[in-house]
Amino acid sequence: MKMKKNKQVTKANFFLHGGDYNPDQWLDRPDILADDIRFMQLSHTNTFSVGIFAWSALEPEEGVYHFEWLDEIFDNIHQIGGKVILSTPSGARPAWMSQKYPEVLRVNASRQKQLHGGRHNHCFTSPVYREKTQQINRLLAERYGNHPALLLWHISNEYSGDCHCDYCQNAFRQWLKETYNHDLKALNDAWWGPFWSHTFSDWSQIESPSPIGERAVHGLKLDWRRFATDQTISFIENEIVPIREITPEIPITTNYMADTVDLIPFQGLDYSKIAKHIDVISWDAYPTWHNDWESTADLAMKVGFINDLYRSLKQQPFLLMESTPSLVNWHKVNKAKRPGMHLLSSMQMVAHGSDSIMYFQWRKSRGSSEKFHGAVVDHDNSPENRVFKDVAEVGETLEKLATIVGAHRDSDVGLLYDWENKWALDDAQGYGLDTKRYTQTLQQHYRPFWEEDISVDVITKDQDFSNYKLLIVPMLYMASEDTIRRMKSYVANGGRLVMTYISGIVNEHDLTYLGGWPKDLQEVFGIQPTETDTFYPKDRNSVHYKGKSYEVHDYATIINMLDGTAEGVYKQDFYENTPAVTSNHYGKGKAYYLGARLEDEFHRDFYQEIIDELDIGPVVDIKHEKGVSVQTRQGEEADYVFVMNFTEEDQQILIPSQLTDIITGEVLIGELTLQKYEVRILISK
Repeated sequence: MKMKKNKQVTKANFFLHGGDYNPDQWLDRPDILADDIRFMQLSHTNTFSVGIFAWSALEPEEGVYHFEWLDEIFDNIHQIGGKVILSTPSGARPAWMSQKYPEVLRVNASRQKQLHGGRHNHCFTSPVYREKTQQINRLLAERYGNHPALLLWHISNEYSGDCHCDYCQNAFRQWLKETYNHDLKALNDAWWGPFWSHTFSDWSQIESPSPIGERAVHGLKLDWRRFATDQTISFIENEIVPIREITPEIPITTNYMADTVDLIPFQGLDYSKIAKHIDVISWDAYPTWHNDWESTADLAMKVGFINDLYRSLKQQPFLLMESTPSLVNWHKVNKAKRPGMHLLSSMQMVAHGSDSIMYFQWRKSRGSSEKFHGAVVDHDNSPENRVFKDVAEVGETLEKLATIVGAHRDSDVGLLYDWENKWALDDAQGYGLDTKRYTQTLQQHYRPFWEEDISVDVITKDQDFSNYKLLIVPMLYMASEDTIRRMKSYVANGGRLVMTYISGIVNEHDLTYLGGWPKDLQEVFGIQPTETDTFYPKDRNSVHYKGKSYEVHDYATIINMLDGTAEGVYKQDFYENTPAVTSNHYGKGKAYYLGARLEDEFHRDFYQEIIDELDIGPVVDIKHEKGVSVQTRQGEEADYVFVMNFTEEDQQILIPSQLTDIITGEVLIGELTLQKYEVRILISK
């Protein structure tokens, strides 16, 4: 068992359990606020995010501040032993600011200024907005920086979107000048300016992408997305100046997002870059449990993928900042969690590295757009309903798991995910416009390891490859020369590398490599891909690999062999009996190229061979059927094993050696029955 020192992301030696608390909505109801404190204790919750959208309550008029209500909230939570995550309120500005300073309003891609309303529709470049956010943040830090309840800073909320106002246009041009060393020719070369006569003769001619002809200049779109991320980071850095100055010991987070249907990371910003500017990764998870298009286990696998990505960004535990104890109000169908699912889904988060279970929201709003969104406290204001009791059960469970806080997850497998690559691949007007499915392809390669209970780090191109016995790089369409060199070095030094179709096609400017596949990749893989055949839904082909045939979907690469070995061949079409799966020894390592998108069974068989060869396996080898997931966190003195049944029926598992159930104290070995949605948390010393 590998031993690493636990890494706690906050000073709390317990799991954070609580949620977004909006007492500013109830300031005229002291009885409600009193009930909140009582219910916090009954629900075994201990930490609350406060102030996220409270700017109008904190500063109802410019320069007029009302902090007394927040003082009382801090003190009341502290008196029951609770902690506060204090948010900066920049996610939704007050109306007086929009009226007096209209420059703070966001301008959309059609160059239309947005009206006041909603949230997250401010300009990140506006000098006034930057001044006002830093001003309110300084006052918050000065007033609450030394309060014993303050545990963590929550910077704004779910950063997203971009602005196309004149301030942002000028900032974009300045960003481009710095990026291209004030060399306009270098920019024109990178953007392939002669295409459709898009060569610029002056920096002032450059504008952000508009909805008209938005696909025309891919380099422009790519750089605009990079700028949007960097400008968001600039805004974050501006926000946290007084916070770092006044409360340097209090860690900072901002909450990330993910698509709730396909469970793909939020695409509006490159989260890997933002991760370098905050202390703790947190994210808001709202999976569509109990949907009618996939199994519970399939959805759980996707949730695991996102968890492992966000955990791997900083190689430390993360925080679940928002989830629902019951349902949401913005899915197409807002289905309630079935009995047992709330505990199971919460423990999955902990198993993959979360040191918190937090909710949106603590108390249901009485009006407006979130009045039917799930909450710990419902409109009935009662601790006797099913959801409240489910929350209390999770709280009691977390209290028994305190020794796990800060525990890490060892991984021998790295799976490379790249935000910029997805942007470029989505823009590419080629292949199948609806079948690229970059993130879903990564999940397909993640699945065999999840099913075998093998931990995976979902890493980015800037992270260290040498930490892994196996590095998997699916569909890296955009690969810079530097990234290619680093992969080459990884294999030369003994690593195992798997790459797939539609990889190594363009450089970091989205310009194709001339002369065929890059020479470094040809050397590593011993092949030269020459064509990519794209399938209609009814097209059929198969690959014969080690005595079995596997169905091809969507893409098939036609390969010219150099020094590599053909491990599998196509069985139909004009490229019948040509290589589809190849391997090549390079230096001390080995590289595999998967030329076709193949069915899941191929990935299970293919990766199982590599797993066996590299002696990669789960920490504790508990035998079970598909749909049961066993995930492990390693502490300083013990391993913590989460055995979770994501199926709709009872499942038999086989425990090979004695393990102790942390919750019940029961010593377990041999066969055990897991009921539907049941989770057991075991300790192995």
